[in-house]
Amino acid sequence: MSQRTHRLDSQIQQELMGLMQREMKDPRLGFATVTRVTTARDLGHVTAWVSVYGDEEERARSMAALDDATPWLRRRLGERLRLRHVPALSMRRDDSIEAGDRVLRLLHEVEDGQEAPEPEQGPGPEDESR
Repeated sequence: MSQRTHRLDSQIQQELMGLMQREMKDPRLGFATVTRVTTARDLGHVTAWVSVYGDEEERARSMAALDDATPWLRRRLGERLRLRHVPALSMRRDDSIEAGDRVLRLLHEVEDGQEAPEPEQGPGPEDESR
């Protein structure tokens, strides 16, 4: 990733967070955080990864609000960023935090002495010698 792309990703992430927290008025939007932004090499498309707090229904409502607001967010980004062409914007839900929590929970269960299920094994090398 080039220095310019990295700088642009960071700037877009900050601007999106500001817009979501201070200017979006959609009541469906819950607590959401832009966790990362990836820009295509040609600067024509930006994907914003969003982590949303809440149960599955609240997450779905928040993502629907962000999807509906994408044209508005793109227009506002165009007003704030110095770019010749404003890239197309798409929002994706980032479930990596939930996945990490699940792994940590499983590790704590194993650490606390709860047995993890045994993996299924085929015949081992000692079985072949009989």
